[in-house]
Amino acid sequence: MSTHTVLGKEVRVPVRIRLAHAFMATYSVPAAAAQRLIDYSGLEILRLPGVRAMCTLVFVDYIDGDLGPYNEFGVSFMIRHHTAAPDGAFGDLRALSAGRAGVFIHRLPVDGEFTLAAGRGIWGFPKEIADFDAQHEGSVRRGVLHQSGQLIVDLAIRTGLAVPQRRGGSSFDAYSHIDGVTRCTQWQMKPSGTHVRPGGAELALGEHDWADELRSLGLPKRALMASAVDRLAMTFQDATLV
Repeated sequence: MSTHTVLGKEVRVPVRIRLAHAFMATYSVPAAAAQRLIDYSGLEILRLPGVRAMCTLVFVDYIDGDLGPYNEFGVSFMIRHHTAAPDGAFGDLRALSAGRAGVFIHRLPVDGEFTLAAGRGIWGFPKEIADFDAQHEGSVRRGVLHQSGQLIVDLAIRTGLAVPQRRGGSSFDAYSHIDGVTRCTQWQMKPSGTHVRPGGAELALGEHDWADELRSLGLPKRALMASAVDRLAMTFQDATLV
C-alpha cells in the first residue's frame, strides 16, 4: 500500500470505488484514424478484422469512493498491451477475447477538483473540468457534456437484456499519457446489474474540439452495442511507467 498527498489530503492506494453507476456505447471505427489520435502515447491500437478498432464513450456517476462523489466521461480505445508483439488482426482479436488487451484513456473530463488532482497526480489520467447533465436511471440513460459553454457530446442509450455477473469481476490494464509520460494502471471492476443490447445508442456531437476528434472517427454512427451498469465497484492500483 502506498500513500499520496492530494490537495492536502492523504489518498491510500489501492483506491476503492464502492458504488458507481455507468452507461456506455462502443463503436467500430477505422483503426488508422484511431491510431492517429493516440500516436502521442507511443501505444498501438488493437487492430481487429476489417482494419477496425474499438472506441467506447462512457458516462460514470461515482457515488461512494475514496475520491468522493463526482461525474466522469471517458473516451477510450482498446489497445495492444505494451508487452505484446504485433500478431495481426486475428492475434489482436484473440488477445481481446482472452482479456490480454489494454484500455487507453484518451479523454477523461470530470466535475470535481479533488478527483482531477488525484487522477492526474497518481495515475496520469487526462482529467479536465467539464459540466455534466447525466441521468443514470430508467430505460433510457442520457449524458450531456459541455466545456466552456460548448457542447461536446449528447449520448443516450436504451437499456437492453440483463447479462449474468462474471464471478470475481474483471481486470484490465488502463493506460494514460500526460506531460510526455505514458503510464499503466491495474484496474479491477466488479459490475452487477448489467444490461446490454446491440446498437441502442443515439449520439449527437457539438462544436467543441473533442467533438471534432470523434467526427474524425466517423461518429456519430450506429453503435456496436450499448450497455448500462447499475452497480459498479472498482479498485485502482498504483501506476507504473511504460
